[in-house]
Parts: sequence; C-alpha cells; structure tokens
Amino acid sequence: MGILLCAALTACGSTTQPNQAHAAWLAPVEQLPATPLLLLGEQHDAPEHQALQRETVQTLSQAGRLAAVVMEMLEPGRQTTGLPPSASEAEVRQALQWSDEAHGGWPWMVYGPVVMAAVGAGVPVLGGNLPRAQMRTAMGDSTLDPRLPPDALAQQQNHIREGHCNLLPEHQIAPMTRIQIARDRSLAAVAVAALRPGQTVLLVAGNGHVRRDLGVPQHLPAGLQHHVVMAQAGSNPASPPKHQADTVWTTPPRPPTDHCADLKRQMGR
Repeated sequence: MGILLCAALTACGSTTQPNQAHAAWLAPVEQLPATPLLLLGEQHDAPEHQALQRETVQTLSQAGRLAAVVMEMLEPGRQTTGLPPSASEAEVRQALQWSDEAHGGWPWMVYGPVVMAAVGAGVPVLGGNLPRAQMRTAMGDSTLDPRLPPDALAQQQNHIREGHCNLLPEHQIAPMTRIQIARDRSLAAVAVAALRPGQTVLLVAGNGHVRRDLGVPQHLPAGLQHHVVMAQAGSNPASPPKHQADTVWTTPPRPPTDHCADLKRQMGR
C-alpha cells in the first residue's frame, strides 16, 4: 500500500471528465449487470482503476440503483451517512476522519473523487475494512482458519508469502493470513448490512479481496447474488479464471515497479 502516484486522469480530480482516449476502457461500466452486490477490484497503483470506480458510482447513481459504496480504504463506523450532497471535501474528510497522515496508503487525491461522486449523488460511503485495533486479535484467532476451505486457505497463505516477496518468517504466515480473512469478513458484513431491495451495493477493494475463490465472496450469505469485477493493468494480462471473477476490465499498462525492492528497504534488508 505505497503512496500512489496521480496521473492526469479522471481519478486525479473530482471535476475532470474522461476524454476519448479513455472512453474505450470506461465503456464496460455501462454493461454492468443488475445485482444486489457488485464487488469491484483494483490494482492500488493504477489511477485508471479509481477512474473506473468513479464512473461506476456515477452510472449506478444516475440510474437510481446505487444503495451505498463500501470501501476497503476506511474502517467500519467511518461513513458519510447524513451528509448533504452539497457537502464540501473538507466536511467529507472530517466525517470520514480521512487525513493523508492517517491514510498514508490511501491518499485522498486518489480516492477522494470516488468518495465525492457518491456523496454528491446522495449515496452513503461506508468503511468496511478491519479496524487496525483488531488486527493483533485476528492474528491469534485460529478459528479464522476454517473460514476458508483447506485448499483456499493454503492458497491464501501462499499469496501472503509471495505478496511479501518471501521475506516473512514462516511463523508469521498464518497470523498474516488471518488478518486477510478477517478483513474480508469485515468487508462482507458491512456490504450485506447495506443491501437495499432493488438497488446495488458497490464494494471497492483490492483484487485480492474481491476474488470469488478466496476473498469477500467466501463470507457472504449462501445464495446472495453478486457480481465480481477485477480490474487489471496491462496490454495482455492473464485473465483470472471464472472461479475468481465474473468480469475482467483491462486498462493501459503501468510503468514497472519493483515492489519487492521497496519492501526490502522498509524492512531494512
């Protein structure tokens, strides 16, 4: 969750409109199915993905279909419920307790336009991520392990290893995986509580959280209709199989970033 760089795209300003060059990859938003819960994944360092989120908010709200926006970037209890559509950015940030100091991995300049699009449409924005204060408890909670099928748990643990560039000691893998599971359960609970008949709750989170086989869908009530969209940057990225996502949106390639080098510097390696 490093600091994201803002490009000259829709995601970088609340009043900027997508130009013709961006219209091709924004078009799929118009083709979204009607569903009670839409899980929209992103690569956190792809500004085009936040542009897609904002476009999705606008499209669903204009159609009168958007019940709420649940975000990974906020903890439960942080919400814009009750704010008028005319609320200023300062008022919204105060309601969400969103400061760049406290949200170092989630800069307002990146996600603010998504939030303000919802607020301006009269749609509540709700925090869904596991509170930081509960992470230590989650790490030691072995009852979280069977919340995933054994194969999925093993795969999730492997993602934790690879996501940390194989730098974590093995004894930290299970606790870190439990945090991921607890986050997914928290996101699922907030999204389900926000459901409204005939409308759609939009859940915005990283691709790993929305994966049907490992993430939030694993913790939804049986039979709840939902649709998973994963956004990927790259000219010809490998599309996730159907058991991971229903729809894949492809956006332009991003400059290569050595995340492992960054992580090594953070860990003093």
